[in-house]
This record gives sequence, structure tokens and C-alpha cells, in this order.
Amino acid sequence: MSDDTYKRVIIVTGASRGLGKEIALRFGREKEKIVVNFLRNERAALQVADDIFRSGGEAMLFRADIRSSSEVDVMIDSVEKRWGTVDVLVNNAGIAKDGLVLRMTEEDWDSVLDVNLKGAFYCCRAVSRIMSRRQQGHVINVSSVVGIRGREGQANYAASKAGLIGMTKAYAKELGSSNVKVNAILPGFMPTDMGEEVSDDVRNRIYQENVLGRVSHPQEVSEFVYCLSLMNNVSGQVFNLDSRII
Repeated sequence: MSDDTYKRVIIVTGASRGLGKEIALRFGREKEKIVVNFLRNERAALQVADDIFRSGGEAMLFRADIRSSSEVDVMIDSVEKRWGTVDVLVNNAGIAKDGLVLRMTEEDWDSVLDVNLKGAFYCCRAVSRIMSRRQQGHVINVSSVVGIRGREGQANYAASKAGLIGMTKAYAKELGSSNVKVNAILPGFMPTDMGEEVSDDVRNRIYQENVLGRVSHPQEVSEFVYCLSLMNNVSGQVFNLDSRII
């Protein structure tokens, strides 16, 4: 986007590290207005905001626990008060607490669903009011191939990501008449902090399942997210961004 064009307002949840960081920086390079949402790692979030400013964009740092509907509402209200709107929401924040179902605790089940699915719901609900009123907007949900294929030891994570895919399609149908696009991406396994937590066996299996024999890179995924956010005739879709055949 050139300097004389409208600068969109972008919210990226979980933007202090990993894929969220790369997505925030990608939008920042287009000199757009980025809300860097984080929960705990303020130092890392500040670095992301600084990098956005250095690239010519604007950044708003906002600590909010997306598991709390009130904190999400405060964040969205604050963004609207400062910048007037929300153009793009990227629901990226997510956690994993792996374990076999027989040994999985209720706390581990609830915590993963609360962040990965309920948190995305709170954010979608809050921004949809603004986007519907303005008759424009784009929500991009970061799901996972695990939500389609499943994986042993990740019943909670798979359920949350499958739910996110279903929610994406339902929201796309609900919000289409308001010109709000809702899509989901399956970014694939990436060498991020979360990716490094998987076992060597799982990592090796992922490499074997990819027909190209390699995994995804955050920079390539963030480029896709940016390009998708500019598309005006795509909604209700799920995009797989690695070479696993599903």
C-alpha cells in the first residue's frame, strides 16, 4: 500500500512472539496501524511495537487476556476510540497442553478450549459489531490441520481447532450480508516456540507427511495472511499452507 492510501487498523492476538509477531510485522511494513495484543511477555511485545514503528507503521500495545470477555471488550473499545474502527482481526493466540485422553485433566482441557476457541469467539463477537456497522472487515482465524486430521495426545487442541473451523464457516454465513469476510488458515508446523515443544517423533512424522519434505515458515505464512486480508471476494474458506494432503 502506498503512503497516500487509507491505513487499515489490524488486531493481532498473541502478537508478542512466533507467528503472531511475524504477522504483525508484515502488516507493519505496509505502514498500517497494528494492535499488538499480548498477555505476559511485555518486553517481547514492546520489541514488536518498536519494529513496527521503525518500519513506518503505527503500533498500539494492549495487554488483554482473551479468555475474558470483559478484557476483550475493553481492548476493542479502546482501539475504536483511538483509531475509529477495526479493519482486520487475526485470531492467532493459542496454547497447547498435550496429553493422552486417559490422563488429561479437566483443567488442561478447559484451558486450551478457553484460549483457542472461546477467546477467538470473544474477539470475533466484539469486532463484528464494528465491522457490520461499517459494512466491511476481515477476520482470519489461525486453526490447524490437527483440527481436521486429529493427533494422538492432542484431543483438546484438535477439538479447539476443529471448533474454530466450524465457527469460521458459521460466522462467514452470518456476516456475509454485512460484507465481512471470515476465513481460516492451517499454517502447518513451524519452528516457533510452540513448535519446539513437540517430541522428536511427532516432528519427524510431520516431515514425512509433507509431500515436499519440509515444514512451514512464519514469514511465508504471514505473507499469505496479508494477501488474504486484501481479498474482497473470499469468505468461509479454510486454507492449508503446507504440503500435507488432507
